[in-house]
Amino acid sequence: MTVNAAKPSVFDADLPTLAYDVTDTPQQIYPQFRAAQQVAPIALGPIGPEVLSYELARTVLRDPAFVVPQGIHLSAHGITSGPLWDRVIRSILNMEGDEHRRLRSLVSKAFTPRATARMDDTIHSVINELIDRVADTGSCEFVADIARPYPIPIICALLGAPREDWQQFSRWAEDIFKIVSFDCDLAAEEPVVLKAWGEFDDYIDDMVADRRRHLTDDLLSELIRIEDGGDRLDAGELRMLAFSILVAGTDTTRSQLAASMQVLCDHPEQWALLRDNPQFAMRAVEETMRHSPSMCSTVRSVIEDVTIGEYTFPAGTFIIVNTYAANRDNAIYEDPTRFDITRDDPPPILTFGGGVHYCLGANLARRELAEALVILARRLRNPRCAGTVPWKPLLGLSGPTSLPIEFDSATKG
Repeated sequence: MTVNAAKPSVFDADLPTLAYDVTDTPQQIYPQFRAAQQVAPIALGPIGPEVLSYELARTVLRDPAFVVPQGIHLSAHGITSGPLWDRVIRSILNMEGDEHRRLRSLVSKAFTPRATARMDDTIHSVINELIDRVADTGSCEFVADIARPYPIPIICALLGAPREDWQQFSRWAEDIFKIVSFDCDLAAEEPVVLKAWGEFDDYIDDMVADRRRHLTDDLLSELIRIEDGGDRLDAGELRMLAFSILVAGTDTTRSQLAASMQVLCDHPEQWALLRDNPQFAMRAVEETMRHSPSMCSTVRSVIEDVTIGEYTFPAGTFIIVNTYAANRDNAIYEDPTRFDITRDDPPPILTFGGGVHYCLGANLARRELAEALVILARRLRNPRCAGTVPWKPLLGLSGPTSLPIEFDSATKG
């Protein structure tokens, strides 16, 4: 990376343009992405420059000169100050610099593959209970019946909340998630969000106080135990991290499980492969998140002029890192539109981000999705889509809003 203006600005480099509406779905826009990729690694979209190539996207995600814009979801609603703004920008999801590095260094110790493996019993119990509810019907609305209720009980168990509180967590989550939604008047809903967030914080404070007296084997206890050179997490940081886990780990898992289920239903031979070869589970997760991700892009900005390769991004530019397009870059993935869970040692997908903002919960997310898909493949025979499958727009969190499926029968869990 070079911080200078030796190369032309992306706005003066004769780049291809993308003429899509911000309400369009990934599938509607993809032909434009594919055509633009043949011309340049960047295109100019309706929001700003969009990085389309795998190599350049990976470079931008890893370069600390490209930062996460503070409070971008709130800014879209015209909220740039006040109590909600202050709370959001203090979360680890919005942090940069030394404070961010310190917290990640401490917290990453609690999110290793070994640490997340202890959630298997809960994952199996939750997904089997959800399948049991529809097993005798031969059909279900997968988003409402399976994907939507799936992650909250797992996050509760991860934190150490008892089963009787799962519904309360779900209610808090519904209100708090308004901060990342484009479908509501957030300014009007701010009191509702702050009330739910305050109740959630109080609940976590009580849990932390209890864990300090009696440590267990849940995530909160692990975060309390963590120490690095005498550095520990304080009560406010523990509260903030619990909030970040709830926000980052709920709708993303819901949407990706539905997207993964749809693409597997559309490719019955791949479903059969997974059913007969459960060892392909992690490959299935990687391939569904490459081919049909619910998180299709991430936003970065630059504080000063930044030159990468042949292009300069002027100070203040908002950049879309288009991981949907990058994960289908034919310079990296052979026949990128082909869906194939047997791809041999493919390059790492960019859906979880990269660099200092690589998703801390990636190990847990992969495990949640892999275990769910294996059990679904074992229990549901011949699932297929039974109607249209509308998706949310590309920008923000995408994925199916509904997924009606039919299946021949369901085996017992």
